[in-house]
Amino acid sequence: MMEARDSIDTVGRMPAMRARSAAPAGLGRLRLAMRVCGFAVLAALVLFAGGFGWFADKVSHMTTPTNPARADAIIVLTGGQSRLDAAMDLLASGKGERLLISGVHPSATRRQLQAAMGGDKQLFSCCVDIDRAALDTIGNAEESAKWVENHAYGSIIIVTNNYHMPRSLLEMGRLLHGARLEPYPVVNTNLGNGGWLTKPEALRVLLTEYSKYVLSLARGVLPLRTTPEGVTLAEASTVVKN
Repeated sequence: MMEARDSIDTVGRMPAMRARSAAPAGLGRLRLAMRVCGFAVLAALVLFAGGFGWFADKVSHMTTPTNPARADAIIVLTGGQSRLDAAMDLLASGKGERLLISGVHPSATRRQLQAAMGGDKQLFSCCVDIDRAALDTIGNAEESAKWVENHAYGSIIIVTNNYHMPRSLLEMGRLLHGARLEPYPVVNTNLGNGGWLTKPEALRVLLTEYSKYVLSLARGVLPLRTTPEGVTLAEASTVVKN
């Protein structure tokens, strides 16, 4: 009788013992997964920080060319008066035969834009084209590609701020196939020798632009596009173009 009861008690305890042994195994796998995720997040943060350091150093050492080589045409991406002034000066000095101002607000008239930029009215009238369709850097590249193709230009001077230049060249290079792109960075603030580290506003601008640059790099793998609502998948037509 004792042996029978012992046998029954042992059988009754076996499922509980298996459950207790399975619990530590499941907990161990969860801890391992959490460690892997933690290391992945840490590696991503280190990579992002290292990339930002490279980006900030590259941008801070950009200088405005004193005598850039002549190109077929000039493209300026709107975003500041200094960009427009620099582009108009290049056109007036014969560095390009025609200028495209990309990303002009739809409400801005040609006369208002000419007055804001100053310079030779006749030169502006004959040799300046205005793009009002582009809403962002991707749009700048798309509209610029159409303009370059229509005029069969082979070399272009790209005018924008130094912090915006890496992303602009990346997006332009994807669509302006065969055209030689000459960067003309406009420098408003001296960020050399790590000066951006002591300027909170400059640090914010650089960090924001670097994040957009990383997204632009990601677009080479995934069809991403920035919108006022955030980052979304681009339409099929955009993917085909790129």
